[in-house]
Amino acid sequence: MHYQLEIALRQSEGALARVLGTAQRRGYAPIAMQAATDPRAPAWTLSMTVESERSAHGLKSQLDKLHDCLAVEVAPCR
Repeated sequence: MHYQLEIALRQSEGALARVLGTAQRRGYAPIAMQAATDPRAPAWTLSMTVESERSAHGLKSQLDKLHDCLAVEVAPCR
């Protein structure tokens, strides 16, 4: 199953690597990703599509624990 993640990510060294590493270690294969910055906010907006047989709830729970993730929303892809 494919899931779409929308993540508000603090702009800090290694933040993106931690998100990708967490997804891969938990069994979610990143298949698409797009990031954007807002000059008025100290955060990136990261859109990532992952594939896994696992529930998306597990990945959201793990990403919520990362210090750099300010907000995480997950939805199944249609």
